[in-house]
Amino acid sequence: MTATLPTIRPNPAARGPLTGIRVVDLSRLVAGNMLSLQLADFGADVIKVEAASGDTLRAWREAHPDHAAGFDGWWRVYGRNKRSLALDLRDAEAMGWLRRLIGTAQVLIESFRPGTLEAMGLAPAALHEATPGLVIVRLSGWGQTGPYRDLPGFGSLIEGFCGFADKHRHADGMPGLPNMALADMVTGLTGAFAVMAALREVEVRGGRGQEIDLSLLEPMLAIMGPDVTNVAATGKPAETLKIASPRGAYRCADGGWVSLSGSTDTMARRVFEAIGRPELIEDPRFATNAARLAHDDQVEAMLRDFIGTMDREAALALFRRLGVTVGPIHDATSLLQDAHVAARGVYVREAQSGTVMHAVTPRLAGTPGALRRLAPRCGEHSQEILREVGAGAEDLAAMTGRGAVACG
Repeated sequence: MTATLPTIRPNPAARGPLTGIRVVDLSRLVAGNMLSLQLADFGADVIKVEAASGDTLRAWREAHPDHAAGFDGWWRVYGRNKRSLALDLRDAEAMGWLRRLIGTAQVLIESFRPGTLEAMGLAPAALHEATPGLVIVRLSGWGQTGPYRDLPGFGSLIEGFCGFADKHRHADGMPGLPNMALADMVTGLTGAFAVMAALREVEVRGGRGQEIDLSLLEPMLAIMGPDVTNVAATGKPAETLKIASPRGAYRCADGGWVSLSGSTDTMARRVFEAIGRPELIEDPRFATNAARLAHDDQVEAMLRDFIGTMDREAALALFRRLGVTVGPIHDATSLLQDAHVAARGVYVREAQSGTVMHAVTPRLAGTPGALRRLAPRCGEHSQEILREVGAGAEDLAAMTGRGAVACG
């Protein structure tokens, strides 16, 4: 069962705080689409420049009984609010129109291997000479410099390299990679902030446009906590992967799971009261977080034994009544059944397609983002966009005829 989600329809006239900003997005897959989604959701005119075969993200599909080719959930979500221009970048005339299009933009996003943009005749120095205020985001796995710059850099490699997999080992000791595009998503969000900072330099301070060297690696390192700082200071790795005790995931009698954190002594006291052991907070083994971490096996055993006798709703009710920080562990199915998710409109259902997607986030009170258009077909706006930069009917007919432009 799915909770009653708010239903929305695209509103092409919706204005956002980034209305008037044009973004040319040459990137592929997740990080670049996540980055440009943030800008598009708040009003930027994001133009996805794709090959006739489309952004690779379009091919990421799930089996679905009503969709013979599979359900393109990735593209429906991360392609929304964008326009699609399908060009063959090996065609000289098409490249000429791309240069003209970039000249009308404030932001360019690319995710080619380092050096490819220069080989295409789109070196940042030349682009800045023509468009001094242009912000150029250069997405790559490892960055534009360094000995790894030319290596493939997919998110899974980065999640292993940065220490995430080591920090999240399974019970058998195997390093744990996240079952999601974590590095790409974090990089996309980081890139959106970087774009806004660079645009402010241009628009408010009158500065020049600049390159943003945005690797997948460094945003992941920035969210990994102080482990490296601590190792550099102490000369030894952290003794435990846990940062607080009690803290963990606990299975309930009905098969449901809850997450609980008692990271302060006050909260730990409430946890011990909830399980009927209030005296433990006076015990030197459990009186402080450091002491509890040293005896975490005992703390964990007590919580597993106690919570394992209760259904999830009963456990949540008990701990919440005593002010303990506890919550359900959802999967995608149960998340859609959660009353808070429905009441907040965290997910919305698009009326025309029926697609469920996350709402625009974050929530701006005065100038909120909006759904202005559904994710486009590949090349859906090719003629429209090229006309905007001066292409005539003969130009379009000639390029379309030889496959330099595709129209979805």
